[in-house]
Amino acid sequence: MSAKAKGKRPGFAEDPQVDRLVAMVTALAGEVAVLRERQDTLERLLHGAGALDLAAIEAYEPDEAALADRERWREAFLDRVLWIVRAGLDEDAAGETAESYSDVVATLSRD
Repeated sequence: MSAKAKGKRPGFAEDPQVDRLVAMVTALAGEVAVLRERQDTLERLLHGAGALDLAAIEAYEPDEAALADRERWREAFLDRVLWIVRAGLDEDAAGETAESYSDVVATLSRD
């Protein structure tokens, strides 16, 4: 069984692009909130243990390996954030509609 219901996802705004944008912003907000908490935790633990001068964070300049790691992470991150745009394009290309999505959900709900 597919992990994705067939059919077009129901929308909440008149323009489906608005729904996609809201999904992207929501995904980004979740990512930022989690990262911010983890960063704050790490900085507090390291500073409290005397292992980190907070000014060193601002002065840090990454080497080539760090830059490459960051680029790989950035690509994966953008894939996660922009998945809704890709899904919408795939649905449009397949001719899927909100009705076909609802039909599959209704069928699965009966089974």
